[in-house]
This record gives sequence, structure tokens and C-alpha cells, in this order.
Amino acid sequence: MSGIYIHIPFCKQACHYCDFHFSTSLKKKDEMITALANEIQLRKSEFSDDVVETIYFGGGTPSILQISDLQFLIDEVFKHYKVVENPEITIEANPDDLSKERIIEFANSRINRLSIGIQSFFEEDLKLMNRAHNAIESKECLEFATKYFDNISIDMIYGMPNMSKEKWLQNIETALSFNIPHISSYALTVEPKTALHKFIKQGIIPQLDDELAQEHFHLLVDKLEENGFIHYELSNFGKENYFSKNNSSYWLGKKYIGIGPSAHSYDGVTRSWNISNNSIYINSLKENKLPSETEMLSKTDRYNEYVMTGLRTVWGISLDRVEKEFGKTYLDYLNQQAEKYIEDHLLFVDENILRTTKSGKFLSDGIASDLFLLNLE
Repeated sequence: MSGIYIHIPFCKQACHYCDFHFSTSLKKKDEMITALANEIQLRKSEFSDDVVETIYFGGGTPSILQISDLQFLIDEVFKHYKVVENPEITIEANPDDLSKERIIEFANSRINRLSIGIQSFFEEDLKLMNRAHNAIESKECLEFATKYFDNISIDMIYGMPNMSKEKWLQNIETALSFNIPHISSYALTVEPKTALHKFIKQGIIPQLDDELAQEHFHLLVDKLEENGFIHYELSNFGKENYFSKNNSSYWLGKKYIGIGPSAHSYDGVTRSWNISNNSIYINSLKENKLPSETEMLSKTDRYNEYVMTGLRTVWGISLDRVEKEFGKTYLDYLNQQAEKYIEDHLLFVDENILRTTKSGKFLSDGIASDLFLLNLE
């Protein structure tokens, strides 16, 4: 089973923390839709032997499009690819786009999963992030969405400047009050060239507190696990049968095609990515050319990627798989590097699976980088 990711590079306004590729101008929207459809068709040979299980609209803000645009792109996938009978079709959406009428439109389409960018239920947080919605819209959209959709995920951000543990707990409890079956939560990070980076540098916004972010994370884990959520990936929590199939395919190393400017693709052997420029992307597709670059992944690249993704998930790193797929040299190196983290109770081995302990989860990316092998090939 494989997935198709479709990047919609448009937003109403720029969030202060975001470094994704997007434009706030919709002037080229129609040309972009045509180009996306053309890329979908041009790349069908890549999935000639595969069945599509998930279609995911990310961005940007896909909910900024009309339902007819989204349906057209979904139909193009069904036209040119083999698709399972009931694929997971997700659209990322912002609360300000989710009026009752829009939610009903989505519910009457093939879209069956909403991923809603709530981020916070507090007005001051949303203003600091420069979100397009307000706190009232955060709650109202969930009241409507839960009446028409069963499969809903929301995004939440922790580690906000001046956010107390009590305030973060209120955010979590508000989310739980809507009986959402999936929550994705990320620490606020400062990316170069973003407005947030500029404001912190100028002293307008205080420096982020890593210790507070870690406290927020553990509070989140404890609270969600108490309420029946499974912490199946570092930033993702789902009730049973509500894990994101799309995102799980990334972490489990399945093939996927990324459609649209800046979108990435992976087939197990190579990784490719499209140019992050709307005009060049559109003009290239007009000439039936794919504006992308490709790199061949070495054995070490694939090992490092498996270590990174495996350690972030509940499935962990299979030591048997490491030995079988990469060889004894890689296994010995992994065991040697992991030893100090096992002694410090940050990692453990159970049934030949290497996993993070509860205290090691927040540190998993840093631990993984220390398990990487950099110079074998």
C-alpha cells in the first residue's frame, strides 16, 4: 500500500513560526490546480504496481480551495491510479475556513478525515503566532465538525512563550472535551528567516524555554494516555483504530508520491523533491516536465532514516531487521551507541526491539542522531 501527498501552496497569511512553502496570493490558483492534475497524471507509472491507500492534502492551507478544486484532484487520482475501496482522504484545514456549510461540503465529498490546525484555544497565543483564526472559531469549528466527521485530528503547539503548565493543561482539557480521536502536538520551534526568529532576536518575544517545553510534553503524554490515547509517534496520539494511515506510512518506510511545489517523494531506494517555486513549477508542468531533483539513498542513508523514524514510534527499531537489511557491522554499531542510553534508562530493548523509555521520548531525535552512522560508505 502506498500514499499520495498533494501540497497546496496557498495561505491567507503567514504564521510567524512557519517555514513551509506557500504564497499568500491566489492569482495563480487555477494554473496551480491544472499543474497539480498534470503531475498526478505524469507520475502514474511510478505506482503502476502499487495500490493507493491514502490521499493527503497538506500545505499551505488546502481548505482555502473550493470543494470543486479538491474533488477534481481526487478524481484525477482515482482516474490514473489503483485506489483501495475506502482510502483515507485527509484535508488539512484552518478553523476560519470551517463554517458549517463548508464542513457539510467536505462531508458530502470523498474526504473522510479532517486535520484541523487549532494550535491553541487562547486568543493571545493565536495572535502571537499570527494565526488567521480566533479562539471562538477554534471551538465553533469543532462543535460542527464532530457532528459530520468521525475521523478528526487537531494540531496543538506547546512550549509557547509565557505559557504556564496550568494554561497548557487547559488547552489539553478543552481538546479532550470535544472527544477528538487524534491529536498531533508539536513544540514551538524557531526556524531561520521566520518572523518568530526575527522577533526573538529583537527581544519582542522572549527566548523559548526548552525545559518548559519538556514539562509541557510530559504533561501532554500523561493526560492523553489517561484518556485512552496511544502515543504511537513522538508528536502523534490516537485512539485505537484512529492512527493516521498517511503519516504512519512515512514512519514505516512505505512508498509515497509528493505532488506539488516543494513536495517530497520516496520509493525505498530514492528520494526526490519538487522545486519550491510556484511559477517555475507551473511553467514546467505546462511543458510536461517534472521540476524535481532525485538522490539515490545509500545503505547508510537508509539505515539512518530507519533509526530516526523507528525511534520516534511505538514500533521502535527492530534489531533483527537491522542485521538482515544492513548487516552485522551496522547492528554492532547500533548496539554500541545505544548502550549508554540504555544505562541512563532512556532506551530499552524488549523482544529484540529497541525503543525509547517514557523519559527518553522527548529526546528521541537527539538520541537518534547519536545512533546515526556517518562514514561507513
